[in-house]
Amino acid sequence: MTGMGQILTVNVGHAVDAAWAGRIKRTAIDKQPVSGRVPVRPLGIGDDEQADHEHHGGADQAVYAYAREDLDWWQERLGRDLRNGIFGENLTVMGLDVNGAMIGERWQVGGALLEVTSPRVPCGVFRNWMNEKGWAKRFTEAERTGAYFRVIEEGEVAAGDPAVIEHRPEDGVTVTQSFHAYHGDQDLMRRLLKVPGLSEKWQPIADHVLRRA
Repeated sequence: MTGMGQILTVNVGHAVDAAWAGRIKRTAIDKQPVSGRVPVRPLGIGDDEQADHEHHGGADQAVYAYAREDLDWWQERLGRDLRNGIFGENLTVMGLDVNGAMIGERWQVGGALLEVTSPRVPCGVFRNWMNEKGWAKRFTEAERTGAYFRVIEEGEVAAGDPAVIEHRPEDGVTVTQSFHAYHGDQDLMRRLLKVPGLSEKWQPIADHVLRRA
């Protein structure tokens, strides 16, 4: 055990029609805090939904976590209140460096065991949802991406549960570094490709980045 934080809220959303929500005009980005213990399954938390299954969700993006500390950082810069769940995160956490987590790092959250798979890359729906000028660029430059997780062991989670780092790779790539790899850092991409159990979603991205060599 190398670190402990807390789950502030568990947030879920349901797909709704929205004219601004990209090509399919539907989104479930509006995640709202829920009460009680919520099941964590291989494809997500509780009855949480994703509208665009081509680009969101799946086993390697089953759970998205964002730090309350990073929401507070954005709150100061945007000059508006940012409630838990506003970034579309399923878990709003406090006390853990989400962006400094290693790809392959494992967290015990309530009764579930999760494994870090990738950073969040801002999409057009997120940009339109936030309705902030230059949002995708600002989010990218800030490098406060939050992290996606796969579910290693199913369980239940609730607000107030501890979030405990159960395993941290000794020599790996952090979420922030993997974000740099995504955006073209070839050395970091080569390191990332050596991470055991790396999501298959990284391979086409790696092929694109490394072809530039």
